[in-house]
Amino acid sequence: MINKTFKRAIACIIAGIFLLTFMFTNDFTSVKSNASGSQKETQAVSLKAPKYVFMFIGDGMSFPQIQAASDYLGAISQDKSSKVLTGNKYLDFTKFPVAGSAVTYDSTSFCPDSASTATSLSTGHKTYSGTINMDETMTISYETISEKLKKQLGYKIGIISTVNLNHATPAAYYAHQASRNNYYAIGLEMIHSGFDYFAGGALINPDGDKKDTPQTNLYKLAKDSGYKVLTAQKDAEALTAADGKSIVIGETLADSNSLSYSNDTKTGEWALKDYVKKGIDVLYNKKGFFMMVEGGKIDWACHANDAGSTISDTLALDDAVKEAINFYKKYPSETLIIVTGDHETGGLTIGYAGTEYSTFLDNLSNQKLSYAKFDSAYVKKYKENKTSFTDVLTDIKKNFGLITDTDPSSAAYPNLVLTPYEYNKLKAAYDMTITGKAAKSQEEYLLYGSYEPLTVTITHILNNKSGIAFTSYSHTGLPVGVFAQGQGADLFGGYYDNTQIYFNLASLLKVK
Repeated sequence: MINKTFKRAIACIIAGIFLLTFMFTNDFTSVKSNASGSQKETQAVSLKAPKYVFMFIGDGMSFPQIQAASDYLGAISQDKSSKVLTGNKYLDFTKFPVAGSAVTYDSTSFCPDSASTATSLSTGHKTYSGTINMDETMTISYETISEKLKKQLGYKIGIISTVNLNHATPAAYYAHQASRNNYYAIGLEMIHSGFDYFAGGALINPDGDKKDTPQTNLYKLAKDSGYKVLTAQKDAEALTAADGKSIVIGETLADSNSLSYSNDTKTGEWALKDYVKKGIDVLYNKKGFFMMVEGGKIDWACHANDAGSTISDTLALDDAVKEAINFYKKYPSETLIIVTGDHETGGLTIGYAGTEYSTFLDNLSNQKLSYAKFDSAYVKKYKENKTSFTDVLTDIKKNFGLITDTDPSSAAYPNLVLTPYEYNKLKAAYDMTITGKAAKSQEEYLLYGSYEPLTVTITHILNNKSGIAFTSYSHTGLPVGVFAQGQGADLFGGYYDNTQIYFNLASLLKVK
């Protein structure tokens, strides 16, 4: 009798343990499908909401861009005397304890654009390419995660980008427009958002685009609305939380008035990490903040098939993430860091038919500037002066490391010597550039896209000799990586739709 009673007691205890485990697990996260059943909303009912949220978006950054940067670091640190490959060097955000993958298609295509994918990330809704936070009928606007945090929880909000502040991705966190090209209207929404810290490239069309109807300058409107607008780096360095709402425009602006590519920055010039560090200084408060940081020029470099600049700006994004990691170390139980991409750009691959199973990624260390800087600093003068191909080859060697077989250093750098095929391609591209001929045929488009024939041919050759190739000048349909660390990070593991990132955040932060 005692034995039977004892057994029953043990059975009850075991059953109770299983029941409590089940209840705890289901209390931790519960998942429900929306009306369409295509998206799932995670309810983190028992998790404490993080007070400080960093959302890093590498525009155009998927696994190939991340791996190329990681492999490049491994290649340049490789012992040249050893024949044994020692491997890559992981970026800091790839060391995060949680990793996932997000599918990126939109209502237009499996190869989406930045406006629609950023809309998915910021609102949890799919829409057409080119549309910012509105539905496919262009009649319904979606409220963003940043707007909800500002209104419902009183969080301070920061928006940082290496491209223009009214470009698609940053705009997707404060604007609602049928077209991403409504730059003046987007700028107005940026001002009306009341967000606390904007930093990055200059506004597009600050004076409006209606030639027959004068429009008030956006910077003037911002100042009238209480924003401190700063365009000098020394003033940005002196900025404090006591200054209130601020808009910081980079002092040194590059192509399309964006910030410089990472491999073009001058000594002392602020990089993305510096804008993030300043953002932390001015946004920190006891209530909480949300900071969206875009490495936008990863995308621009991939569009141009410039692997060297792609890697450089991916590493710059990782440096910016380190600032958030330093903050996380101070407030680990109150901070969440997410790093992802909006889509992949360029169809970048590690591997090229001409190098077969070999890679020579250290070749890319010879690239001293971006394709855009080469265009503005060199190609423009070539056209004006009708510079000889021989002189152009001298500049190519200096800035990209590519040499002819008659060069005195050809024996020491065999992997950088132009083959007859590559030489002829380069000469044909030079001829097109000097004559000013535009790429019109299908063959010419495949060779040059919409870029300067000489410049894009140089980067193609250096890419290929390094063991890297691109398949497109546009976006592709690859999923993107999602890396998370901190409070609520476990919600971001797995393979899911990009809208799930919004649902996870909204549920975790308990906004409606």
